[in-house]
Amino acid sequence: MSKIEVYSTAVCPYCVSAKNLLKSKGLEWTEVRVDADPAQRDAMLARSGGRRTVPQIFVNDQHVGGYDDLVAADRSGKLAQLLEQGA
Repeated sequence: MSKIEVYSTAVCPYCVSAKNLLKSKGLEWTEVRVDADPAQRDAMLARSGGRRTVPQIFVNDQHVGGYDDLVAADRSGKLAQLLEQGA
C-alpha cells in the first residue's frame, strides 16, 4: 500500500481540494497539521526544499508538491507511477 502524507492547516482550501482528489481516487493518506505543531512545520520545510505553503504532498516519501502539482501529476500519469512504487 502506498504511503501518502499531506501537510496541511485547518483553514486551507487547497488542502481540502487535495484531500478530495485523493479521496475520489479511493486513496488513504496521513494528514500532518503544521498549524498545530511547529516541529511538523519545520519537518515540512526540510522535506519540501523550503516550500512554506500548504498543502505539501508526499507519495512514498517522494515530494509531489502542492495542490496544483498533485493535479498535474494525476493528469500526466506521474501520480499513478508513484503509487505503483508503493504497491
